[in-house]
This record gives sequence, C-alpha cells and structure tokens, in this order.
Amino acid sequence: MLHRIVLTAAASAAALSTAPAASAAVPAVPAVSAVPAVPAMSAVPAATSAPGPVSHGTPVHARPVLMPPPAREEDSGDRLTVTVRGAGGDADGTYELRCHPSGGSHPDAAEACAELDRNTTWGKDPFAPVPPGTMCTMLYGGPATAHVTGTWAGRPVDARFDRTDGCEIARWDGLVPLLPSLGP
Repeated sequence: MLHRIVLTAAASAAALSTAPAASAAVPAVPAVSAVPAVPAMSAVPAATSAPGPVSHGTPVHARPVLMPPPAREEDSGDRLTVTVRGAGGDADGTYELRCHPSGGSHPDAAEACAELDRNTTWGKDPFAPVPPGTMCTMLYGGPATAHVTGTWAGRPVDARFDRTDGCEIARWDGLVPLLPSLGP
C-alpha cells in the first residue's frame, strides 16, 4: 500500500511538472527523476498523513484533527470567568473557576471542572458555537445568557451562550454545572 502511494505521488508530480505553466507567477513543480526504494517501515508521505496515531484502513479525511500544544507557557492554566444573566435567583452573577486543582468562586467548582474534563477531547471544542446551517427546534428556553472567558486546555476561551432554540439549549445543558441547570 505504501509503495502504491509513493508511486502515485511520483506520477502525479511528474505529470504536474511536464504540464505547461498557466502563468509566470505560478512556479512549476520540479520533476521527480526516480522513486527511491521505500523500506517497509518508512513514514507515510506528508501529503497523505494526518497528525496523531495512524489507523490502517481509516481514510485521512476521517481522522480527527488534533489541536496543537499551547503557544505560551502562561496559557497552560485552566481558568475561566463565567458571567450568567437572566437565569434568576442565585444563578445570576460572575464566578471564577480554576481547575487542576479545582477552586475559585464557582458554586460547584469540582464538578464543573470534572464536566469540562469529560467534554474535552482532541479536535473538539467544548465551547464551540452551533455550526451555521444546523437545523434546530424552535423551542425557547428563557432569557438566560452566559459569557465564558479565560483559558481552557491551554486555549483562549470567549464563548457566549443563550437558550433561544433547541440547539442552544442543548449546548448550554452540555456544560452544566459550569453553567447553571435551568431545565425542568
């Protein structure tokens, strides 16, 4: 299989290098004169590899994209500020959350950190907005809003939450107890 990939890449490169250049601004791809013998345990060419462990039989496009490590050492802490409005009662307010170890002014810091840990996987952002074009039920969950800022898993966080439709309600409920439980 690896030998086939190398031969296909070499043939593609050779075909591209012999095609006339569309414009002078686009450099031509150099021709590959010979394909070296590939040992059985060599790495997959960069054009076909994806970060992370290689799973034979899994197409490259189906593998999850891994997030790079934090760019700065000071970004490695897990600290969040949660501001909740319109939830009513004791749920409204601004809370600080620190994890690993858990602490801060959040009413349930240990469980909030544990839930965030469960929702954090490589290639998935637990604070991501609902993707555009998603079909959502027209269910209104109330006027509550939340704004979460800070750093989680070495990444900056600036996420807004509301309960304006079924998708937003599910997004909110997926982060309870970081956000207050407002369900039935």
